[in-house]
Amino acid sequence: MPMRATLLHQRLLGLFALALLLLNFPLLALWDRDALVLGLPLFPLALFGLWALLIALLAWLMERPD
Repeated sequence: MPMRATLLHQRLLGLFALALLLLNFPLLALWDRDALVLGLPLFPLALFGLWALLIALLAWLMERPD
């Protein structure tokens, strides 16, 4: 397997581990507050923000030139 493919696999596994940590109960419970940000509840806003960040990181990893 070429070196770049191995590095990409390692980065994808790292991103997967980051997603598991960020979207798991103990860390996700930090956002469960009765607070509003720009009129929106904090928890769904943080949840979709983290989700969008993970998708953006995945797209950036997959679309990088060789």
